[in-house]
Amino acid sequence: MLSARSLFQEIVDNDDSFQLFCSIAASGEAQGGWENARIAALVPDAMRDLAPKITRHGADEDKHGRIFHALLRKRGLQAVPVPPETDYTMLLERRGIGLAHDKLRRQEALSEDDIVVYLAHSRVTEQRAADQMDMLVKYFGDHPVVGRAIHMISNDEDNHLAYCHEELLRLARAGHGRTIQRVLRESALAEIAVYRDVSLAVMDHMGRLLRWPAPKAALLAAGIRGMYAYERFSGWHRMVALRMPERRNALGGAPLTTPEYA
Repeated sequence: MLSARSLFQEIVDNDDSFQLFCSIAASGEAQGGWENARIAALVPDAMRDLAPKITRHGADEDKHGRIFHALLRKRGLQAVPVPPETDYTMLLERRGIGLAHDKLRRQEALSEDDIVVYLAHSRVTEQRAADQMDMLVKYFGDHPVVGRAIHMISNDEDNHLAYCHEELLRLARAGHGRTIQRVLRESALAEIAVYRDVSLAVMDHMGRLLRWPAPKAALLAAGIRGMYAYERFSGWHRMVALRMPERRNALGGAPLTTPEYA
């Protein structure tokens, strides 16, 4: 029977597919860590109170990258180059979503609108990350190889999502409401299309590594396209709603260290 559990188990059990999975994940987290570090360094003076939280956000993502590299080392594997068609962050940037890397490389302070764009974009992408990690915790939270790592990353993603909700609501009260809603909508509609394309590309690579028969590959591709159709019709609305989170000041403390994965 084809299910999320059986699919992920198949990927984890095979060295080649596990190597690609962890490499893609580690690369995305490293990009997120760099982006947040640059944003924290360029926060405008009027928003300097956000800098420690943005720094914490980036530190968490750097930590996640180290976790995926550690999982590879435990299997005697090294990271492999990430196929460009599976690079979620790069593809989002090409669509003009989030802050361009060219802007982040400059030594110029960002504007308040830039920070709103960063938080709105993060609210959308962190929703995806939190949902994915919830699914993995459900099915693989007790897995002897990846279970502990999944729990650690899932907790961080929940914190990141709570932080985005809380800060966007604060900024909405400060007069940025219209910009927030516009950027959230643009980001969500772009994200679901990029997620579809990346999912199809990843499954194509996995299918070749795992030698999936054509009917299985076609069924998975149809499922991905079906999910996109649902999200494009109405599912994207969950990615733009804002509510005060139960976890308040989720990124207010110092980054948590993880000696096992350092």
